[in-house]
Amino acid sequence: MFLTHFYDALLAVAYPQSCAICGGSVESRKFGVACEGCWTRTRVFNGTEILCWKCGFLHDLDELPVSIRTDEVRCRRCEMQDFRAARAVGPYEDALRESVLQLKRQPHVAPQLEALLIAAAKREPLSLSTRIIPVPLHPSRQRSRGFNQAAVIAEVLSKGLRLPLDEVSLVRVSATEKYRAGLDAKGRRDTVAGAFEVRHPRLIENETILLVDDVFTTGATVSACAAALLAAGAQNVFVLTISRR
Repeated sequence: MFLTHFYDALLAVAYPQSCAICGGSVESRKFGVACEGCWTRTRVFNGTEILCWKCGFLHDLDELPVSIRTDEVRCRRCEMQDFRAARAVGPYEDALRESVLQLKRQPHVAPQLEALLIAAAKREPLSLSTRIIPVPLHPSRQRSRGFNQAAVIAEVLSKGLRLPLDEVSLVRVSATEKYRAGLDAKGRRDTVAGAFEVRHPRLIENETILLVDDVFTTGATVSACAAALLAAGAQNVFVLTISRR
């Protein structure tokens, strides 16, 4: 461990990298695109927040009854979505936002983000997961980008949690256009309706799936994936993303 930290520090000196947020120096490669200070200032969920139990939307305490249990909190906007519960490392801002943007360019998850992802996956109810599946890209999109960022995240989680990684069961069968600005939740759901299929149902039968992606926006994409997985025999589908908008 000491040698790893020493090596990271040496590389940071030999090949200095500027923080994507403040422009200062990134002290160690383990922090990825942001410096330690900017990571410290980044809001990260730790399990004590009052979230919508289903979609993970962050609630204001003043909006809720004092006596309400955390598993009773609902935002009411995600009732029609097919996943059981969704969580994120934190909001789409600061070091998490920059990490997501970097991951779209380079297939690498920094150790700092890796630790946060694993910690989030170990909290209830996601800790009940038995199999990890990344949200797939359409083959044409993956050829264009060169990799699937969700699969990169899923591989990190598979190793950290010692759960099987399944990149073959769920596939994207239609290439939908990128969401148009201003498209409402229904429009986003319609865009991805029927876009995913399960090719190997025996692999997911009775499994509790941890579905992985980079960002949770409206939940339309992960809900469409969950619908396909549940129809093919999965017992439950949980969702984990780096961030949520």
